[in-house]
Amino acid sequence: MKKLYIFVLVLLSWNLQGQGLPGLGAGTTPNNKPILHGKSWVAITGKPLGASAGATIFNQGGNAVDAACAMIAATSTMWDVLSWGGETQALIYNPHTKKVIAINALGYAPTGATVDFYKSQGMDYPPQYGPLAATTPGTPGGIMTMLAEYGTMSLEQILKPSMDLAKGYPLEAQTANAMEAQKARIKQWPYSKKIFLPHLGEEREAPEVGEIFVQEDLYETLSKLVEAEKNALAEGKSRKEAIYAAYDRFYKGDIAKEIVRGTREQGGLFTESDLANWKVKIEEPLHVNYKGIDVYKLQEWTQGPALLQSLNILENFDLKSMGYNSANYIHTLYQAMSLAFADRDFYYGDPAFVDSPMEGLLSKEYAKERAKLIKEINDPKIGPGDPYPFQGGTNPYSDILNQNKEALASLPADQLNSSLDPAFIEAFQSGTTSVETADAEGWVVSVTPSGGWIPAVVAGNTGVGLSQRMQSFVLDENLNPYNLPEPGKRPRVTLTPSLALKDGKPMLAFAVQGGDSQDQNLLQLFLNMVEFGMDVQEATEAANINSYQMQSSFGNHEVRPGAIVLRKDTPAWVNKELVDRGYQIELWNKTSGPLNAIWFDWKHGSFWGGSSDYGDDYGIAW
Repeated sequence: MKKLYIFVLVLLSWNLQGQGLPGLGAGTTPNNKPILHGKSWVAITGKPLGASAGATIFNQGGNAVDAACAMIAATSTMWDVLSWGGETQALIYNPHTKKVIAINALGYAPTGATVDFYKSQGMDYPPQYGPLAATTPGTPGGIMTMLAEYGTMSLEQILKPSMDLAKGYPLEAQTANAMEAQKARIKQWPYSKKIFLPHLGEEREAPEVGEIFVQEDLYETLSKLVEAEKNALAEGKSRKEAIYAAYDRFYKGDIAKEIVRGTREQGGLFTESDLANWKVKIEEPLHVNYKGIDVYKLQEWTQGPALLQSLNILENFDLKSMGYNSANYIHTLYQAMSLAFADRDFYYGDPAFVDSPMEGLLSKEYAKERAKLIKEINDPKIGPGDPYPFQGGTNPYSDILNQNKEALASLPADQLNSSLDPAFIEAFQSGTTSVETADAEGWVVSVTPSGGWIPAVVAGNTGVGLSQRMQSFVLDENLNPYNLPEPGKRPRVTLTPSLALKDGKPMLAFAVQGGDSQDQNLLQLFLNMVEFGMDVQEATEAANINSYQMQSSFGNHEVRPGAIVLRKDTPAWVNKELVDRGYQIELWNKTSGPLNAIWFDWKHGSFWGGSSDYGDDYGIAW
């Protein structure tokens, strides 16, 4: 009898933990991937070779910023759903100042990129692909600024792993097959075709899986950056000045000239002034406090504040008592996100050009009013609120807001499309990668670099793939009057690294790839740990929900009200209750998204790294 009793208790413990709840012997149930325990450093990113690049830099004495820069460079070289002409967004915790720093290395709209221009081309939105989808390159400037300001190593040192990769590395399946799948589009652009399709005329024109993939033009471009740094050092310049000399060669020198020439040859709008005038911005991040934890996100040129708004709304509910992924919890989470993302879709934009009402949007009082709108069933017609009274102002777009509200209210239910076709999902979850690093000195870095994914237009003979981020603008002010394209303006993007501090010390660094689903998955990872007691690896692997009741930031910016993705092991009674509450459910094997996170164990002075089992994401710690 005693053995049977113990067996039942073990089964109960296993079942509770399998549902993401703390059970008997919490933390002992094996995850699909192990926790990364480290005392000196941890490096996690989208590909194993990218993590190896970070480990190499750490083993050479670099800090977390040095390692993050090397990892961004490596993953850009590997086309891990980004390339060198993309964009880099980062949050950095500086242990000396005890402050969180925001890095804005998002490119901007080039000369001539206006609403009227795109409409004159017969477009309802800027294109998803091609030279007219490109913002100016941001990733090189982001890497060099982070390294110069907060790193310790030379540019040559942190570029060595990526230069080795550019000389040739065995191509993994995801990237090789993406090249083959997109070859019809790639053939439109001569410099892309030269790189991605080395077997033209054969049945498979892209590289095979495992084939050594060589990028000679990119290697030459990176060599020029190293050469500029070396020349500056030889002239007696400091480490920092030498890195910025390489920065100037990219944005003002011969590299810039070739990027502009090659882009314009293929129909793009770049000018040399566009590249020369672009600058990386070092900014103050936004943050809210959730139950004693300060959560930091980038400003409203990203979707990051939507996570902060969601936390403010959810603070008005007892989530823990609902139970992890119960029907009531899922419904409350879905509604809170719908309210926050409705505000994102209407109000967020580049603060250098527009004055978004962030004080009101992030106020606790506004969140309480939004929380009152949550009903027992899904509201497919949730729209943006009016945050201006909560910051003592008057909404300059109240007419548009009211018109949209009236139009949505009068829309018949059968015209609210909640189906999830593959093309919509692919656009909605367009990829990026993430980079998370931390070291024993106290530096912490969370990055979501992106842009220039396959199929990318390559800018002339530079090997630099251009961003497709212009598609995140809209051309109709009724959708978002704050996010209309203008030369020099940054589009509102999905890219959204995260940091959380408790008692003034880092608690969690976390990021994920996946387009508009990013802050959904990040919100749930955070709540998994804070509300439901999961460790960092359990939280990255746990079943998440994905909502599509928000404007896609890609393609035609469509919405799928009530559409929800759940993991296949969600209990049938939960599914039934959600259907009764007005949701259209789709079941997937994995829903966690490729989450990467570092949790700080201050009691024992160590790091716990988590990397979900969703994709190729990988980490190394020591």
